[in-house]
Amino acid sequence: MKNAYQKYKQTSIQSASREKLLLMMYEGAIKFVKLAIAAVEQKKIADKGVNIGRAYDIVLELNNTLDHKIGGEVAKNLEQLYMYVTDQLTQANIKSDAGHLKNALQVLETLYDGWRKAIERLKAQNGDKEEKGA
Repeated sequence: MKNAYQKYKQTSIQSASREKLLLMMYEGAIKFVKLAIAAVEQKKIADKGVNIGRAYDIVLELNNTLDHKIGGEVAKNLEQLYMYVTDQLTQANIKSDAGHLKNALQVLETLYDGWRKAIERLKAQNGDKEEKGA
């Protein structure tokens, strides 16, 4: 059963749109930060490190995919936010401080919500154009 789930998950990732992949990356980072917060609160040091590492890797990948030529000021602002998040994750790992993780989580959730709404608006606009035959 687990094998079937892994194949489904792999297929859903491979067939996902760029927008869906972006949201999936944010969802993953948010999940790992929440798991890291729980690990800090439960004093599970190894779990804390693993989950912070996973969130950190995702945020670095988000940063690496920024296109500064196309994105301009938006890409620059996102890069600054990603650097803030990675700094908060690093500080949380060093100090075992859930406060830094909560700061990172707040930024990630805000960005996720903004992207989700922007993608929904874009889909709605494209849907309108298709219905009008544009």
